[in-house]
Amino acid sequence: MRIRGAVPILLALTAIGAPAATSDVVAAGMLGPIRPPGAVVTAPAVRVHAPDPPPPATHFATLSPGSALPDDATCAAAVRPAAERRPQNAVANHTTGIGSTAGYLRVTGNFTGSTDEIVQWVACKWGIDEDIVRAQIAKESWWYQSATGDLTSDQALCHPLFRTTDGSNCPESIGLGQVRYQYHGVAFANDNAIRSSAANLDYTYAIWRSCYEGELTWLNTVERGATYAAGDVWGCVGVWFSGRWHVPAAEGYIAAVQEYLTQRVWETPGFQAG
Repeated sequence: MRIRGAVPILLALTAIGAPAATSDVVAAGMLGPIRPPGAVVTAPAVRVHAPDPPPPATHFATLSPGSALPDDATCAAAVRPAAERRPQNAVANHTTGIGSTAGYLRVTGNFTGSTDEIVQWVACKWGIDEDIVRAQIAKESWWYQSATGDLTSDQALCHPLFRTTDGSNCPESIGLGQVRYQYHGVAFANDNAIRSSAANLDYTYAIWRSCYEGELTWLNTVERGATYAAGDVWGCVGVWFSGRWHVPAAEGYIAAVQEYLTQRVWETPGFQAG
């Protein structure tokens, strides 16, 4: 992520069982069964069972601005099982966030699972199409929580765990979403954006949702290619990269993520090979 500019803190089903067995025989052309003398007619057995659970969601889609967003537990229950494509993420994928995130109380990182399951959980929680998340995170980190980027010689711009003492550059951006330390320091409380895949992506898409809801009004006070307003899915994807609204750098990034989405790059052999 290469964002410039500060981001403000933001049924009962009733089944009728088969009739109880009797010695009734229905003769062809008759209006009813023929019963032997003395037979007792009994009512068919009725079985009542609890309602079946709803089927899991087949796809998490984008929810419009102002929609009620599901909570952590609801989304965790709705996630579909998915195999791990990045076993290197195992430790971070099974580490939850610790404590709260200043200004973003819904950011918890309170989920563990495979990388794709974490993608689903975040997409559900923040109301963004899950395939957009898959594509954007492929662009940011190729789905590696260990990924780093935006190297700088200014050690102050890097998280202390990544600062160097040998004169080499250090990375400003960390993890699946490439959360950039100098602009998103709150995400690094308790080292959450580093330690936990879920916390890293939870924060990333909290920022997207804030933008999508129209809360980043400061975007209309800086360089921009259009007037910022709520409800622009792709404009808010571009903000994560450029920190600006529909400027050329953002447009290039949006096009790259859309290309990954069209390709479904996460399903390609090259991606799955790592």
